[in-house]
Amino acid sequence: MGIGDIMKRIAVLTSGGDCPGMNACIRAVVRYGIVAGLEVFGIFRGYQGLIKGELKQLRPTSVSNIIGRGGTVLKTARSVEFMTEDGQRKAVKVLKKNKIDGLITIGGNGTFKGTNVLADRWKIAAIGIPATIDNDISGTDFSIGSDTAVNTALDAIDKIRDTATSLERIFVVEVMGRSEGFIAVAVGLSGGAEDVLVPAIKYDINKICEDITKGRRRGKVSWIIVVSEGVATGAEIADLIQKKTGYETRATTLGHIQRGGAPTAFDRILASRLGAEAVQALIDGQRGKMVAIVSGQIKMIALDAPPTQLKRQRKLDQKFYKLIRILAT
Repeated sequence: MGIGDIMKRIAVLTSGGDCPGMNACIRAVVRYGIVAGLEVFGIFRGYQGLIKGELKQLRPTSVSNIIGRGGTVLKTARSVEFMTEDGQRKAVKVLKKNKIDGLITIGGNGTFKGTNVLADRWKIAAIGIPATIDNDISGTDFSIGSDTAVNTALDAIDKIRDTATSLERIFVVEVMGRSEGFIAVAVGLSGGAEDVLVPAIKYDINKICEDITKGRRRGKVSWIIVVSEGVATGAEIADLIQKKTGYETRATTLGHIQRGGAPTAFDRILASRLGAEAVQALIDGQRGKMVAIVSGQIKMIALDAPPTQLKRQRKLDQKFYKLIRILAT
């Protein structure tokens, strides 16, 4: 569709890893779209479900009571088939067969690559909404789900701190976060961790052990080190620390609990705002863009132009990282 064409029927899908707030976003898309006079369809299981034609029309009641639920009622999946031209052709055929005028995708880096392909190569009116616990999408200050994931990990670390202090132990806590480690840095700072290891910054295990030894000498009885996945496993780091220092060290992997649970108020509000704005963007004739939040304001960012995560992922602010070490002394 081009600018000036009438948008009558839209569809929404979730793709890639699930995260808290996706349901709140789906709810916003459905209800805002219906109030605007559109028919709204849900596509189940992401791009793979689109290829298979797994569509269902959604009503206001279809999204009742899901704003506070984790995960995604539309389910999600990764699709190797959609990466091929033949798979994309099948997906476009399904959209046209069902007379879908516009598509909204909710997800992260891989999801947006597919969104851009549909908009650029196949001329589909498609808009992306950033939703990933990693918060590593360039062009937006926050992605849906990241605040909840940080709070989930923080709650666990606060509890681990109680045990670490009581037993006078060192704990290594492994969190999710992929290549940049935003979750690790956020929970490290907010949880008062003594150190944080992230893929984006080289660490020195000998320096870490030296700091621990010096801390013990001055009476520090507990130590928490947050490790982002991609650096090493928490167990590997814990084993090295215990061997080098002689102090009892335990590892905890938080794993997929960070993806689940009820979204925070921040994520619910963000998801609702971005979902509504994505629908309005389609109505206004936009395509191939991401709905972003920048300094509290909604912005439309082209998916095929920098600065977007298609060119590069959002980079970690090293000043933020250094503050953890300063405050941990």
